[in-house]
Amino acid sequence: MARYVEAVAPVESSREPWALPRAVRAVAHFCRHKPLGALGGFLVLVMLVMALGAPWIAHHDYDYSIAGSRMKPPSLQFWFGTDNLSRDLWSRVVYGARVSVTVGFLTIALATMVAVAVGVSSAYIGGAYDMAVQRVVDAWMSFPYLIIILSLMAVLGPGLLNLILSLSVLVAANNARVIRGAALSVMQNPYIESARAIGSGHLRIVLRHVVPNVMATVIILATIGLGGVILAESALSFLGLGVPPPRPSWGSMLAGSGRSYMQRAPWMAIFPGLAISLAVFGFNMLGDALRDVLDPRLRGTGTGPGR
Repeated sequence: MARYVEAVAPVESSREPWALPRAVRAVAHFCRHKPLGALGGFLVLVMLVMALGAPWIAHHDYDYSIAGSRMKPPSLQFWFGTDNLSRDLWSRVVYGARVSVTVGFLTIALATMVAVAVGVSSAYIGGAYDMAVQRVVDAWMSFPYLIIILSLMAVLGPGLLNLILSLSVLVAANNARVIRGAALSVMQNPYIESARAIGSGHLRIVLRHVVPNVMATVIILATIGLGGVILAESALSFLGLGVPPPRPSWGSMLAGSGRSYMQRAPWMAIFPGLAISLAVFGFNMLGDALRDVLDPRLRGTGTGPGR
């Protein structure tokens, strides 16, 4: 018995070192076939590092005024220059990434939970319930997005939590319709009828068979939606309905000193605007590449080989 254990032990331990190379090969394959998606993933990773490591990456606190440094141009000392209140723009852009990441991920997380619950239940139950849910979603989506979000923010008022709640309602309504379509497709598969035939309960069927098979659609919607949420947050902050000052947001930086001093100190508008553009571009490219990889209808079709 001891000899048997000695002979088998090296075989078991030899499997583990292959786990990391396999993951590395998968990432290398993705980068090789989806270069724009890899670029988007890199930009997203940089944004996450900036958000999580803001206290260590930033040179100063976001609201700290440096004496004698009003509207200094970009230099080795001030990478992005300073604003009209002598604050380091690099530090404010870095802390602005934390606001965008917080709003983006919390909004998508809340909206995804609501959209999955509404979309899957609507597809599974069907009948009058499905009809009522879809009519409510249709009525909600018939209004322009800008009017909806401005109305919600006018009622709730500015603030981080209210901003997340308002954007979540908007995103959830749109995603619920898409997830319902994916769930209806899953419901046509024979294993759903087989699960019913062997006596599986409704909750077990939904959680065991329906939800896991719509997760590819959910991941794609979440990744692409993050870029849209960041752009919406910046737009609302630009209008004064987002995160209140002095907490920095890329949109509020554009609306305040960036717009007022655009001619005298253009870097005050260039760098926040560039941060918004790169963040939205990164999430869109990553989501587009993940769609090509995860959507079985697009595998092997040759669509977007460079995306």
